[in-house]
Amino acid sequence: MRAEIHVDDQFLTVAEIADRLKVKQDTVRRLFIHEPGVVIIRFPRKGKRVYRTMRVPVRVYERVVTRLTHIE
Repeated sequence: MRAEIHVDDQFLTVAEIADRLKVKQDTVRRLFIHEPGVVIIRFPRKGKRVYRTMRVPVRVYERVVTRLTHIE
């Protein structure tokens, strides 16, 4: 499944989301790694680990938070 990315989208970093949700950055990575619309930029280096940068569009952040929020 591919999601469209719009030039006008505003993006959040993993650190910004972790700060907003008051959780660890690893938790944010696990929550958003497979979400459609999340941008992952890979920096492969020969013979070394792959570095990734994750950016989450605000609309994806809102969708995930709404889905995970359970209000009774």
